[in-house]
Amino acid sequence: MTTVLDVQRFKDEHRRFAMLTAYDFLSARILDEAGIPILLVGDSLGMVMLGYPTTLPVTLDDMLHHAKAVARGARQAMLVGDMPFMSYQASAEQAITSAGRFLQEAGMHAIKLEGGGPSIEVTRRLTETGIPVMGHLGLTPQFVHQMGGFKVQGKTESQAARILSDAQALEQAGAFSIVLEGVPSELAARITRSLHIPTIGIGAGPGTDGQVLVFHDMLGLTTGKAPKFVKRYANLAEEITRAASRYIEEVGNGTFPGPEHEYSANGSGPTSKEPREEVKYGAG
Repeated sequence: MTTVLDVQRFKDEHRRFAMLTAYDFLSARILDEAGIPILLVGDSLGMVMLGYPTTLPVTLDDMLHHAKAVARGARQAMLVGDMPFMSYQASAEQAITSAGRFLQEAGMHAIKLEGGGPSIEVTRRLTETGIPVMGHLGLTPQFVHQMGGFKVQGKTESQAARILSDAQALEQAGAFSIVLEGVPSELAARITRSLHIPTIGIGAGPGTDGQVLVFHDMLGLTTGKAPKFVKRYANLAEEITRAASRYIEEVGNGTFPGPEHEYSANGSGPTSKEPREEVKYGAG
């Protein structure tokens, strides 16, 4: 299983690594078997799974529900649970309680939290408690209203200096890695060179130690125009639409179900002589 020591080794050995989000049992199993070393149960599930316009409505209970499903599906990947809005901002004690639930109840191996400032001391307290912390700087979606929208951060000298300072402070506080989202590539590369711990970029150019994408973006399961930094490695939304249309057509013209999908009168199995897998679930 991938551990925080392995993630540090990736950087020490100059090995670029991939991280993807996962929100359910099946996607976690598939990505785990594909060899993705880190799976993030991101609060982005609020937007891609639950239909919210931002991540802010996502609750701790929402996150734990999905994290438990991911933990049941993965065996080798390191699992990171995203601390949702207002699950750690009130106090370090609240943060420890929330983060502890990710490890104790949901089977996560680490947590991720957003921002610098107060999050630096929270990181220190969590790591002292034995909870590995992944930081997150730059475009931090939980600060979307304060930032005036999903906008690139660190374009001015003062912004860049603050993000760099926060990254160094998070490292000193014990974070084992830092996500850099929506920052200029030059800044991300500079931060990466300045840190001993690895950085993971999303919309931050090629100069980070690792990269992360949202599962649904990577597979083309989202609709509309993708963000500039997204590369779609498949277009499953179109494939699903075609498959569903074909299903509608075949049900309508009576070609589905065919003889190979029928069961004999005694219920012993399909009438086809081909061996069939056991029925494990129905529509409900």
